[in-house]
Amino acid sequence: SSDAPHCQARVVKAPSCRLARLRTPIWLPTEPVFPPVSLANRDGLLAVGGDLSLERLLIAYASGIFPWPSEGMPLLWFAPHQRAVIRPDSLHVGRSLRKVVVRGPYQVKIDTVFPQVIAACSKIPRRHESGTWILPDMIEAYIALHEAGFAHSVETFLDGELVGGLYGVSLGGMFFGESMFAKTDDASKVAMVRLCEQLAAWGFDLVDGQVMNAHLERLGFALIPRSDYMATLMRSLETPTRRGKWSMESMT
Repeated sequence: SSDAPHCQARVVKAPSCRLARLRTPIWLPTEPVFPPVSLANRDGLLAVGGDLSLERLLIAYASGIFPWPSEGMPLLWFAPHQRAVIRPDSLHVGRSLRKVVVRGPYQVKIDTVFPQVIAACSKIPRRHESGTWILPDMIEAYIALHEAGFAHSVETFLDGELVGGLYGVSLGGMFFGESMFAKTDDASKVAMVRLCEQLAAWGFDLVDGQVMNAHLERLGFALIPRSDYMATLMRSLETPTRRGKWSMESMT
């Protein structure tokens, strides 16, 4: 099935009412620290405030937490009760998609145009949503993460033009997917397939899709309890991080 044009990740924007559902909002101090994830409310909202500094973002991901901004509101930090995850070697790839991956017409690269990928994710319309949570501060912060060697993009090209891709953060044996976009059929799915092939070759434990949506479900992502996710995350962080620019070593 087609996946164009859209940006598939966190397809439901964090509404302002979520802040109200946190009975006692946990406002973050100046120091880059977070409360225990067990204190998140029923929507997964854990804390409010802070900044998107490199240090705070890395501590957040290593703690099972991610930012999910909403325009006109303080910065929101989430640790959902369930996480959408998949082992890299368990991605569901149907026959027609496999044919597209193997025979073309796409060329896939990694870490060559990160700023363009995140910009495309912020601009392309997403189903059932107006606006974007990928605000200018987020773009700047994740480009800084990329330049520091922790954030990576997988890019799908057609005749030399960027037509799809995804980006996320890597720590230990975990890849935390942030967002993906496609301007043509299957362009983002091809990027995900190639990413998972590469991560499997490197022995990664999980791809974290954070919040389940129909796109991830079709690819085989499953929801696991936060307790299971945290246990896997802690083990996975014992693996050295593949920091720096990546290349598709396993591809021919």
